[in-house]
Amino acid sequence: MKSPVVKRSIVIAGHKTSVSLEDAFWRGLKDIANSRELTLSDLVASIDTDRRHGNLSSAIRLFVLDHFRAQMGDQLPSRPIAHEGHVSPSILR
Repeated sequence: MKSPVVKRSIVIAGHKTSVSLEDAFWRGLKDIANSRELTLSDLVASIDTDRRHGNLSSAIRLFVLDHFRAQMGDQLPSRPIAHEGHVSPSILR
């Protein structure tokens, strides 16, 4: 199943730009903004300021992923999970 990419206009520091993200990332970004009592524009401006490389859409995806990974940190298993005889490197971090 393909997740549709949604292109939206957003104002960052007084500058209007377009950002294309999958709907799931837009929803996650809105949830994060709401939980931090920020506007979507303010949160995206912060992400834009902090990014070191890559385009804004990629920076937003990584920000949303990192946010939810951090939330799940306490729920990860205490020992590595083997999959077909291999241990996932992400589990070992």
